[in-house]
Amino acid sequence: MELKFGWLAWALLSATFAALTAIFAKIGVANINSDLATFIRTVVVMVALGAILLARGLFQQVNDISAHTYLFLTLSGLATGASWLCYFRALQIGDAALVAPIDKLGVVLVAIFGVTILGESLSLINWIGITMMASGAVLVAWR
Repeated sequence: MELKFGWLAWALLSATFAALTAIFAKIGVANINSDLATFIRTVVVMVALGAILLARGLFQQVNDISAHTYLFLTLSGLATGASWLCYFRALQIGDAALVAPIDKLGVVLVAIFGVTILGESLSLINWIGITMMASGAVLVAWR
């Protein structure tokens, strides 16, 4: 069964699941080492995604995937792992309502990296929005 949502619906679902991730993770790291908690979460993600790929018949032959693709997916995986380790540690020692907005500064960094690394372009109104997002994240986390 293929779900035919547009990008906005998927993005809103992503934001909802990211919010639930913060809440569930905050509860989950209360009595465990944050690195071990990250490992458990990663195993769950791998098993769930493997089951989805298997059920949908979406596995590809590994030799059909280019070295370039492997390189950048490996770098992305390493960045994800580092992000998760840092995020879980931050959640363990800080309030979820403070940690999550600062974590979402990643959205601001994506805009900056998209322009500087990928050559994407943003309009003045986009930059105003990025500035407001950065300011909002700081204000939400301000104590």
